[in-house]
Amino acid sequence: MTGNLAKLFACAALPLALASGPVIAEIKIGVLVPDSGPGGLFGPSTRNSAMLAADKINRSGGINGEQIELIFADVGVPPAEAAQAALRLWKGEGVEAFVGMHDSAVREALLGRFAGQVPYVYTPVYEGNSCAPGLYITGETPSQQLAPVIPFVMDKESVSKWYLIGHDYNWPRDTNALARQFIADAGGDVVGEEYVPFTVSDFDSSLQRIGDSGADAVLVTLVGGGSVGFNVSFGSFGMDEQAIRLGTLIEENTLAGIGADNANRLYSSAGYFGSIETEAAATFAAEYAAAFGTDAPALNGLGQSAYEGLMLLAALANKAGSLNVQAMDAAAEGTAWSTPRGDNTLKGRHMAQTIYLADGTGGTFTIIASFENVSSSEACSS
Repeated sequence: MTGNLAKLFACAALPLALASGPVIAEIKIGVLVPDSGPGGLFGPSTRNSAMLAADKINRSGGINGEQIELIFADVGVPPAEAAQAALRLWKGEGVEAFVGMHDSAVREALLGRFAGQVPYVYTPVYEGNSCAPGLYITGETPSQQLAPVIPFVMDKESVSKWYLIGHDYNWPRDTNALARQFIADAGGDVVGEEYVPFTVSDFDSSLQRIGDSGADAVLVTLVGGGSVGFNVSFGSFGMDEQAIRLGTLIEENTLAGIGADNANRLYSSAGYFGSIETEAAATFAAEYAAAFGTDAPALNGLGQSAYEGLMLLAALANKAGSLNVQAMDAAAEGTAWSTPRGDNTLKGRHMAQTIYLADGTGGTFTIIASFENVSSSEACSS
């Protein structure tokens, strides 16, 4: 792997190259990323991670002996537009499978379009309980990110009064519906809850409500730029003196946008951080730096998830012997594969994983706790 890999992928649909020379790709894989909109913050690292995975898959013999080519599409747009973009790749460009790192509203629109006819690996943090033919999940669910973490944080910080704030769509609402129970089980109370449109950039009134509620903990389910704006305002207003923050979608790029001055008592729960000190994570970090340089977009759980998704797609298709949805569904349960998060096994179309709690105080994530092999209670029955 060389530093020229990033240049090789300057265009969205260039074939991959092996050390021995150019590859004639035979299988087109659609990779759906948010290059625009609130999630645009995650696009560059997602693309890089996907390209790294595709290179590794091809070097290892491809999918059922055939080399793969990635075709990217921007799905940081309204769900109907995102579905049209995916449809163009599928029907117009001959894409045979998809890996998606995007929001839940787009996922639901895509499931309606795909109708179980094409394999689709969905990779980011999400609300759980999405089950459909041909759909496979690698992302963390609320029972993984919050069930073990909420009681730990409440005990560590001696907090009990929670305020829930998120963007107004299904991931935050469904996540918080479950969070309410986790909070109650840990002896806490929810003292306020609100959802804001993606267009909101001024959080002054929200901060006033949080202050008036007496909350000493805030669960943040805002996305990308909205999360940055809220947390910057939170820190600027000195709200960190009243309450801690726990985010389930605050990764390294978001933390950089928030800045060290506004990150006091800010926690994040995820299955991957760039600072994880394991052999698998260290190897991935070294390969990422070698391919894209030390000034590449920061490693983070959302970007890395695209790598994980592509590696799962290859493992599933190689086990099934094809990209046929029925064959892959039959082979899915128990499929094993390895990624920067470690060795994984698919169970109920989801995966158990280690969950890390990181403290962002000072502007960088420090892992302060880990919870091993946490299964998802929002997995599928088959």
